[in-house]
Amino acid sequence: MVAIAIIGRPNVGKSTLFNRLVGKRLALVDDRPGVTRDRRSGDAQLLDLEFQAIDTAGLEEADADSLEGRMRAGTEAAIREADLSLFVVDAKHGLMPQDRTFGDLLRMSGKPVVLVANKAEARGADAGFYDAYELGLGEPVAISAEHGEGMGDLRDAIVAALGIGPFREDDEDEDEEGAAPAVAAVGEDGEEVIEPYDDTKPLRIAIVGRPNAGKSTLVNRFIGEERMLTGPEAGITRDSISVEWEWRGRRVKLFDTAGLRRKARVQEKLEKLSVADALRAMKFAEVVVIVLDVTIPFEKQDLSIVDLIVREGRAPVLAFNKWDLVEDRQAVLADLREKTDRLLPQARGIRAVPVSGETGEGLDRLMKAVADTHEVWNKRISTAKLNQWLERATAQHTPPAVAGRRVTIKYMTQVKSRPPTFMLSTSRPEALGASYTRYLVNSLRESFGLFGVPIRLGLRKPNNPFAGKAKRRS
Repeated sequence: MVAIAIIGRPNVGKSTLFNRLVGKRLALVDDRPGVTRDRRSGDAQLLDLEFQAIDTAGLEEADADSLEGRMRAGTEAAIREADLSLFVVDAKHGLMPQDRTFGDLLRMSGKPVVLVANKAEARGADAGFYDAYELGLGEPVAISAEHGEGMGDLRDAIVAALGIGPFREDDEDEDEEGAAPAVAAVGEDGEEVIEPYDDTKPLRIAIVGRPNAGKSTLVNRFIGEERMLTGPEAGITRDSISVEWEWRGRRVKLFDTAGLRRKARVQEKLEKLSVADALRAMKFAEVVVIVLDVTIPFEKQDLSIVDLIVREGRAPVLAFNKWDLVEDRQAVLADLREKTDRLLPQARGIRAVPVSGETGEGLDRLMKAVADTHEVWNKRISTAKLNQWLERATAQHTPPAVAGRRVTIKYMTQVKSRPPTFMLSTSRPEALGASYTRYLVNSLRESFGLFGVPIRLGLRKPNNPFAGKAKRRS
């Protein structure tokens, strides 16, 4: 697929144009300059053209070691990777010295360039539009990314710059997004058929955690390139950026997210947008890797993040990062195991792996834990096996009796997976009690190996076919 990079200095509307092309608010947009830091790609459509759009950080002149310098290096990498660049300038405010500097950079790249004069709907934008001719990059295309004006002219300019016709790609089969079917197939003998786990299906993984835990470094180490912007500064990542990758021949989509701080500390509008974006990525993912700084693990915010993931029904995996800084590894590992079991009872048996994003240590073990957790998260259990287990469980620990009447449990069935969800039919759902429900969930986990994933258990009263009917007179 053709790749088109959106280039320009900060605050000229690159992310707004990116969102317009992909048809979604994927990139964070704010009035302040420098919101975008990592480059983000998405499937875009412009009339009859379909292509991959790449949103980039604003080009700035800065030292290579500074945050702005590292952002610029990522943008220059996007220019090299793309087939064409859309160089966006601000028609409202006119040309700046940076525009001329980066116009020269694009000209030297040898790649096709389309000059885009954004914010052309503003009063007095004509002067800025004509100034753009000074860049020597051809005729500028006047657009309004915010209002969608000039998109037809932009399409024509892209086709002319590439020297080709419409490049609509053939439709590809999309990955299945939903949960496993609620109704299982039945074999010829009447037994329920449980489909085996398909370990070739793509994985969607979100990397979350507190700021500066090493999430972006971990993602870079996974994919083997400096794709994500990293550094000693906390809170570098703002957008949730997705990257494609392969592990042992299996397609993986990784989402790097902004650091999650306590809600009371999140005051600025931009950080609120970043957190909301991270939460959306978490809900879209199947497995969520919670990155903890092994030097200060299990902060209150870490526990809150795990609890949120479990409540959302995602499959959690812990990654104790910065393992290369630990000296007495055996003692620290034993302490981490004890704290994991004690502090995270809602995710009993959660898989936890010590890793180092800096050296790459433990990353294959982490992916193995992710794949194993994903398999458990997708697990289905036949109704026959469930009710055999239920008979043993209720015989070992009988249901409670309330007001002299013992609660009767009829049967159990699994209504869905992702996460494993069960429905228990009982005569008095309200009287079963949290303690007995917890006993059933723990027994389910032990008996069927449902460790490290959320288990949902619903209670319902069986329908009475005679309810509401008057008694016949004898």
